[in-house]
Formats: sequence, structure tokens, C-alpha cells
Amino acid sequence: MRTWETRHTAQTSIRLKMQQSVVASPKMLLHLCINFLWSLVAIAFSKLLGRTKGTCEGGTSPVQRVDDKLGSQRKVHLTMTPTSVNYHFTRKCNYKCGFCFHTAKTSFVLPIDEAKRGLRLLKESGMEKINFSGGEPFLHEKGDFLGKLVQYCKQDLQLPSVSIVSNGSMIKESWFQKYGEYLDILAVSCDSFDEETNQLIGRTQGRKSHLDGLFKICDWCQQYRVAFKINSVINTFNVDEDMTESIVQLNPVRWKVFQCLLIDGENAGESALREAERFVISDRQFEEFLDRHSSVSCLVPESNEKMRNSYLILDEYMRFLDCREGRKDPSKSILDVGVKEAISFSGFDEIMFLRRGGKYVWSKADMKLEW
Repeated sequence: MRTWETRHTAQTSIRLKMQQSVVASPKMLLHLCINFLWSLVAIAFSKLLGRTKGTCEGGTSPVQRVDDKLGSQRKVHLTMTPTSVNYHFTRKCNYKCGFCFHTAKTSFVLPIDEAKRGLRLLKESGMEKINFSGGEPFLHEKGDFLGKLVQYCKQDLQLPSVSIVSNGSMIKESWFQKYGEYLDILAVSCDSFDEETNQLIGRTQGRKSHLDGLFKICDWCQQYRVAFKINSVINTFNVDEDMTESIVQLNPVRWKVFQCLLIDGENAGESALREAERFVISDRQFEEFLDRHSSVSCLVPESNEKMRNSYLILDEYMRFLDCREGRKDPSKSILDVGVKEAISFSGFDEIMFLRRGGKYVWSKADMKLEW
């Protein structure tokens, strides 16, 4: 690229030629004018490119990908900050939800010291919120492994927000007594307020009542000062249900409503452990469900479009998962290559993350809840 001095010299030369060619042919004069305008455009474009590059390198704007002139398939990923991370440290689960898109393909769980090392790397890279999920995160070591990570993130790493997503079936009050003070948000998955519907979906184990557990956990969250949240996946079995009365009664801080999503290799395709095609609903059906529940103030909708690329997901090996192609393509582990390199292959859409409300008041200290 030309230096500023070179561009300045070129502009001066063009101006002199124009002055000397006043009596020249109109064609020559037109040619010089065009050259002069092109030089101005080039200068403006180079300045704009410089400003864009500087902003991205500062880590405050969405990731940008620039294809080279030859149309190479490799893309350049500029630095982004892992503000909010979802760590699926286990794939094992005691439920068999038919649409599950993070299934038990392995039973691997990192040793706790390695998990803590990875969490520290994320904190040093700018992480503010960690969400632990699975599988069922309370299944491994009866929730003690999870509790130790929650305590580490809040007490040692001083993260503003530590949250969990669980099916609720393995949670005991003793866990709240030991670790509740370190947890900001507990989200319990519940797709229906009809036990038979939950049975059809697979959100159940034996004869346990999923709904009894949900209401019990809601009470414990109030007692031990943990913000209570509900996650629901809308599918063919619950799309016509009206959940308004039950949600208002439970009064969660957020009710996250997801449209059933297909992920190749997880809940769709030949190698999948689930067959979720029969659970899929149309965009119109999803919108009708949202319209029916429009009076619920805590509802946060997430369509397939919003959901697919707007989460930073770490798997059990601490690899970022890229879902852009409708499957989960893993990066190398942050434990091996660091956060900066691994995150560049995450496929994360930071603009969609912000658009879907991914950044919100997520520390219980800031929620001003009445306990």
C-alpha cells in the first residue's frame, strides 16, 4: 500500500498536469479528472479500512471475515471477546428428550484442575458470564464437580455471572446449602405443564414427576437467593399449549422459549442419537405460540435463526463448536492452542448475540430481587 507521502506526491503531480493541460484536448482533461477522482476514492477507502481494522483489533466490534482476491476458502478471523460462554462439560444425561441437540456421544469429563485452567484462560480473555450445561450437569459426581466449578468461578475468578441449565431431576437442597451463594442463575428445562406431554417428549425418568421437581426447585432458589429461570423447547407436542398461568405462578426472572432446532450428527442424520425431525415446527407455528404468550413479560423468544450461531459453546474437551453448517464442527481445545486461536473457528455471530438479548442483567447482585 502507498504511504501517505507517496499518495500526496501523486496528487500534486496530477494537479500540475491538469494546470498545464488547460489548453489540451477535452479528452485529455477528462482523463486527468477521472484519475484525480480515483485517487481521492483510494485515499478515503484506505482510511476507512484502517478505522475498521483498528476497531476489530480492539475487540469491541463483531468478528469480521475478509475473503482474499483469489477467493480462497480460508478466512481471516479477527479478535473477539468471549463475553458469555456455555460450557457443556458432560454429555451424559438421565433424560431422553427426543429433540436433544447435545447428546451422549461420549462419557468424557475433564479432570477438575484442567477444567479450572480452561476457565481461567477464558476469564483472562474477557469472559464475564459462564453457563454450565450438559447433558445433565448435576449427574457427574452427584453435582459436587459442578458445585466446585461454580464456586471457583465466583470466588476465585470473580465472574459477574455464573449460571447453570439443568433438567432439575438430580438437584437436592443440600447442594444449595453448600454452593447456592456462588450461583447467580439456575435455569430448569420444562417443555410442558402436562405430565403426559413431558412423557411423550422424553423429559422424564421413571415415575418421577418433572413438574413437582420444578416447583420445589423454584422454592429453593427463593430460599437460597438464586435467580430462577425456565427454558422451554417448543415442538410438535407442546406448540398448542397455553403455559401462561403456570409461568406467571412460578414467576421466573426469564422464560427462554426456543424453537426446536435440528443439528446434524446430534438429533438428525445417520450418525445421530436422536431423531428430532418429528418434533420440528414451522416458523409460523412458533410465532403463533409466541403470540399466545405475549402477555408474559419475562418471555425471551429464540427462533432457529437467532439461536444457531449466537452462542459460544464449549464441548467436554473445551473446544468451541461451529454450528454454521447445521452441524457441530469443533475447533482445537483452548487448553492446547489458547482462547484467541480456538475462538476464531467458533462461527460466533456477535451481532446476533446482541440482537437476541444475550447481554442482560445477569448478576443476581444487580437484579434487585425480593428474596
